[in-house]
Amino acid sequence: MNPDTPPLLVDSITEAIGTGAGRVVVSGSHGGISAGRFALQAGVRLAVFNDAGVGRDRAGVAGLDLLQAQGIAACTVSHDSARIGESASTFECGVISHANAAAAAMGAAAGLRLRDWLATLPG
Repeated sequence: MNPDTPPLLVDSITEAIGTGAGRVVVSGSHGGISAGRFALQAGVRLAVFNDAGVGRDRAGVAGLDLLQAQGIAACTVSHDSARIGESASTFECGVISHANAAAAAMGAAAGLRLRDWLATLPG
């Protein structure tokens, strides 16, 4: 990750609208469909969410598929590794739990520390 363009940390993915275009955005939001829609609206390059325990019918990670359909990389961190709603916790402590195909192609994989993986990405 380019030190001149650090990830944008937002506690809610809605805060990326108007500021997240083309950026890596680390949020504290769950990874559900509504969060995916906000990430699309923001025009992010990569979105990171909390899996919120995944939930019924994979509701907590459903936004990853929505973003994948648009070719946008997205992943979640485990709710056991980071506080839901706190992007700093997601960035500092998060461990990847789920990744869509676009994020996997960039090296995202379950079990990796988010911060370590992000450091490997080109700016």
